[in-house]
Amino acid sequence: MIYREHYIQPVREFYDSDLIKIITGIRRSGKSVILQQIMAEIGQKTDNIISLNFEDKRVSANITDGSALIDYVENHRKDGKCYLFFDEIQVLDGWQDACKTLRLYDYSLFITGSNSKLLSGEFTKDLSGRYIAFRVRPFVYKEILEYTKELGKDVSITDYLVWGGFPKRFEFDSLEAQRRYLDDLDDTIIINDLVHRYKIRKESLFKSLVNYILRSNSRIFSAKSIRDYIKKEHESCSINTIMKYLDYLEEAYIIESVKQYSTRTKRELSYYAKIYNADVAFNSLRCLDNRFDLTHNLENIVYNELVYMGYNIWVYNNSGKEIDFLAQSGNKKYFIQVAYSVAEDKAYEREFEAFKGIDNLSQKILITNDDIDYSTSIVRHIKLKDFLLMNNLDVK
Repeated sequence: MIYREHYIQPVREFYDSDLIKIITGIRRSGKSVILQQIMAEIGQKTDNIISLNFEDKRVSANITDGSALIDYVENHRKDGKCYLFFDEIQVLDGWQDACKTLRLYDYSLFITGSNSKLLSGEFTKDLSGRYIAFRVRPFVYKEILEYTKELGKDVSITDYLVWGGFPKRFEFDSLEAQRRYLDDLDDTIIINDLVHRYKIRKESLFKSLVNYILRSNSRIFSAKSIRDYIKKEHESCSINTIMKYLDYLEEAYIIESVKQYSTRTKRELSYYAKIYNADVAFNSLRCLDNRFDLTHNLENIVYNELVYMGYNIWVYNNSGKEIDFLAQSGNKKYFIQVAYSVAEDKAYEREFEAFKGIDNLSQKILITNDDIDYSTSIVRHIKLKDFLLMNNLDVK
């Protein structure tokens, strides 16, 4: 597995801190591997390390609650600073109290957990002021190229646009095996995690909403518009229920909602949001006859890559014309349009017209899958194949 320095570097600053280091993110995005890589790095300077994986029956059968965990650690630690690595700790009753207790002494704690049970809301409630969280995401394209080179494989941009970046799928040679893995992962995250955790009684309604949202990525929604669509199949469906289900999906990092920023009000519009999938595979798994939604998946991919680069993102309402992204880092702003192609005149005019009225103090960028350079004196065109290899938008 590749060394994911992008995620390890910010954690490194807290190796010796008494804050609980929580590595979070959607299932199978590589949290456990990163935990192992951090442990190996710390292991170069000390052997005072205790590592426990609570998905291992040998561990969970013998350490059954928080008190037993404290006893185990106290009996197995060495003198001096001790580093604790707890993987999937959320299955242990009383884990929060155990972690709060251990951090008071000479320990440095690192934990991971599946998103359905170890949620940001629970961090705030149970570990307020005592933790720092780090978000891990599926592979971006640069990481895919690095990992598949290690595996001796080639992965095209089109493959990424369709099947996304969940790391383990690249270990399978056939597309059939990859799809089976992704299908099982989809079921695990949505059915096993969310339906069972929240004891969702209206399972059919929930599945209808999930399917609709995940195959409609990169689109602006309101809770009312979603409710109106779902009511075609489920008459008993309130806006409150829709919002609750969307919260479940966001808390599990399956989707992310991006607020719309309006030039008319000079503020965010909280009642409209654009929804992006954590991985475009969630869309493609729901497509019939291999008619994949490359246009919206491409925009979703650009969103994921921009967030990985560290940009804050909004959708921008330019006096009624939508600009896909307002990306900001520090005092730099970038207005970004995304299209699969602008080879046709109508597409070209539509994408460039969206920038009309934007001042020249901010960069205006168009990202497409075209090979021809469509840059103008005021709009910079970045080919998708080049964008996916960039570390920031200032790279020429």
